[in-house]
Amino acid sequence: MTDYSERQSRITYWIPPILVAILISFFSTRYFSAEETGSILIPLLHWLFPWATRHTLHLMHFGIRKLAHVSEFGLFSILVFRGLRAGQTGWRLKWALPTLAIAVAYAALDEWHQSFVPLRGARARDVAIDATGALLAQALVWLYARGKWGFPTSPAAPTDAAREEA
Repeated sequence: MTDYSERQSRITYWIPPILVAILISFFSTRYFSAEETGSILIPLLHWLFPWATRHTLHLMHFGIRKLAHVSEFGLFSILVFRGLRAGQTGWRLKWALPTLAIAVAYAALDEWHQSFVPLRGARARDVAIDATGALLAQALVWLYARGKWGFPTSPAAPTDAAREEA
């Protein structure tokens, strides 16, 4: 592969995490504040669980919002790992640690952004929840790689000749 096409190929691995980062930033707007999501989710939860108290409905809404944090940063973490791995196989700490650093840095940046958004606020707790999502996702990536490629070492990336033979 030429140097240009190899670079082009490596760049394409970064498109999905960039798109998820943009989506995360969109979720950090006033349109996804607790007040806005609550106006939709709490009536829906009340319809689904008519016996639930108001307090329980608010706790469920809170849980859904925090689960969204875990999910979106889990997905972001997986895609960043894939971007760093750039077509290679297996799991390596040299990919996982920078992935976690990027995810936590983006979580902190996201919370800082929210400090300027009406109806939103920055909370260290949310950065911790986002980091937990990223960490859980890396544990899943590790388990997947362990099952697929063995443990503790992962094979080297196949060469172009090996890919053509397969």
